[in-house]
Amino acid sequence: MFKGKTTNLLKNNNLKNLITYGFGQGFNLLTPLLVIPYIVAICGEEGYGKIGVGMALAFFIMVFVDYGSEIVGVKQVAINRENHSELERIFATTYLAKLFLLLVMLVLSAILFCVIPYFSEEKTLFFFSLAMVVGQYINPTWFLQGIENFKWITILNILSKVIYLIGVFLFINKAEDYVYSNLIWGIGMIVAYGITWIYIVFQHSFSFSNVKKGEVVKMIKDNFSIFSSQIFVSLQMYSPIVLISFFGGNAMAGQYKIIDQIIVIFKTYILLFFNFVYPRVCYLLEKSTEEALRFWKLYNGLNLLFITVSMLMIMLFSVEIVSYFNPKEITTISNLLKLAVLIPIVQGISIPLKQLVLGANKQREYVKVTMIITLISLLIIGVVTPIYHVLGVLLALIATEIITSFIFFKTIKKSLFLRTS
Repeated sequence: MFKGKTTNLLKNNNLKNLITYGFGQGFNLLTPLLVIPYIVAICGEEGYGKIGVGMALAFFIMVFVDYGSEIVGVKQVAINRENHSELERIFATTYLAKLFLLLVMLVLSAILFCVIPYFSEEKTLFFFSLAMVVGQYINPTWFLQGIENFKWITILNILSKVIYLIGVFLFINKAEDYVYSNLIWGIGMIVAYGITWIYIVFQHSFSFSNVKKGEVVKMIKDNFSIFSSQIFVSLQMYSPIVLISFFGGNAMAGQYKIIDQIIVIFKTYILLFFNFVYPRVCYLLEKSTEEALRFWKLYNGLNLLFITVSMLMIMLFSVEIVSYFNPKEITTISNLLKLAVLIPIVQGISIPLKQLVLGANKQREYVKVTMIITLISLLIIGVVTPIYHVLGVLLALIATEIITSFIFFKTIKKSLFLRTS
């Protein structure tokens, strides 16, 4: 039976989309690895740690601007992909709502960076990092995911990273140039996403003139629950490096960032794989639960196998991998990396379960679970970071993913798995 399913997979268009999407995302993930040894050599572990803190803050601010569009927007586009007027309404309303949120967050961030001493010490870096937030506002990937146009997702990802790659080698030549790293990343995003955004508007003949203020306000209200859950998820993802920097210094933050940069390739890959599979899962759940679960098990099962094998390889060659980044504490970082490989493996279970929870319209349960788990995780991280530093953070993140997987499974067990057994 499994052989037959695999054969069908190879024959259908999903494989072509996956290869196209995978190529672009692979380029997107591997490009930073080409520049990190250079940045560490020029700016040191401390400078790289500062870059990581600025990037974490930018990614956190992005969540306020995205406002759940990467989940709700993708699902709405996927369901209404054959209805042009509805697609236009979703696209225009989402971008007008995000524009309002962008302006609010830029003002609040500017105040934060100028007033709070911890941030004001590196305010140039943090202000430059806001270019990434502007780029993310323009980012139309959520729409392209919904209509499953993976060709253009691949194009924009490659273009943005090529600009970043060239920019780093041209403009980062001395230690104090670390402040430009995130600005260069943001410029790459703005150029690539801007071109793609214009392509979408002209290709689909979208207009913003018919959008009413009430629709924008309604979208902000309707998406609040998903947005609030994403805030908690982002706190869990991006707060560790800030806390490590605050309690242990930027050099230790740089060590964590090196570990995270290795692991984040697979963490990001898992999230990108979620984005690839999620629209199809939503679409199939509307038609047949049994068909949706077959699709979900096949793709996510093969994906989990790939992740597990990859993590075992990283564990075996941890010293060699860490040495590539030119750090001073190679042994310490490689030992921590051996523990950190458990995070993507557990996420290879928890994130596919998240697909089913959201696809089955259990947003309320998802929000509740996410908030509770994240609060517990942040509490643990806040307690252990001053004492155990990077080790404590890694243990807390592993425990959080295990608990999340268990609760997500319990949430959809009766409505999906028992119903189709």
